[in-house]
Amino acid sequence: MQKNSALSQPKRGELPQLNMTANSQNLISALRHGLIVSCQAPVDSPLHDPLVIAAMAQASVNQGAVGVRIDTPAHIQAVRKQCPTTPIIGLWKQQIPGSEVYITPQFHHAQAIALAGADIIALDATLRQRPGGETLSELIPRIHAELGKPVMADIDTLESATAAVKAGADVVGTTLYGYTASTQHLQPPGFELLSQIVEQLDVPTICEGGIASPQMAQQALQLGADAVVVGTAITGIDWQVKAYQKAMREGYEL
Repeated sequence: MQKNSALSQPKRGELPQLNMTANSQNLISALRHGLIVSCQAPVDSPLHDPLVIAAMAQASVNQGAVGVRIDTPAHIQAVRKQCPTTPIIGLWKQQIPGSEVYITPQFHHAQAIALAGADIIALDATLRQRPGGETLSELIPRIHAELGKPVMADIDTLESATAAVKAGADVVGTTLYGYTASTQHLQPPGFELLSQIVEQLDVPTICEGGIASPQMAQQALQLGADAVVVGTAITGIDWQVKAYQKAMREGYEL
C-alpha cells in the first residue's frame, strides 16, 4: 500500500494546514478494506504504558494493520515515534462531571492529541450534550480550520451519524452503538446500523465495536464498511483473561 502523504507529520509542535476534501480521499485510500487495531488498555493494567502500547501498535502494523486507534497524548506520541508513517486515529477519553460524552469531549482535547501526532481526530458524535457548551457543529469545523485534521465521528444511531455528516465529519464509525442510553439494549457489532449508514449516507464508514473474529470483520466489509476497527479481541488481554476465567469457573461449578 502506498504511503499517504497527507498523513505525514509536521515538525513537533506544529500543525499542518490541509485541504480537508483531499485529505478525506487520501484517508480512505490508505485505510480502505483494511484492519485498524485499537491499542488500548485499562488504566490499572501494566499494559497501560506508552512503550507497551507502542509495541502493540508496531506488532499490529508488522502483520498488516493499515492503521491504529490510540487513546491519550502520551500513548499517541509513543506510537508516532515507533510507527512514523502509520495512520493514527487519536482520541482522549476524559470523564467530565455532568456529561456522558467522554471520547475527545472538547476542542482542547482534540488539540492535544493532534499535537501528539494523531492523523485523524476521533470524537463522540452522539446527540448527547457536550461539556463546556461546545456543539458538534462548531467543534468539527474548528478542528478542520485550526488543527488541519480530518474527523472520525463515533456515533450510536443513524440520527447521530446524519448530524455528524451535516457538521462536516470526514468519516463515521459505529463505535458507540450499544454504549449509550438510547442503544444500551442493543448488542454490538452494529451491523444493521452499518448497513443503514452505507445505504443512506454518502460518507466513508468504519465498523467498530464488538468485532470478535476474522469472520465478523469480513462480514462488516461485505456490508459496505470501508475499514474495520478491532480492539479487545486482539489487544484486550485483561478483558480476555477475565472472560476465560469467568467461563471456566462457571463451568467447574456446574
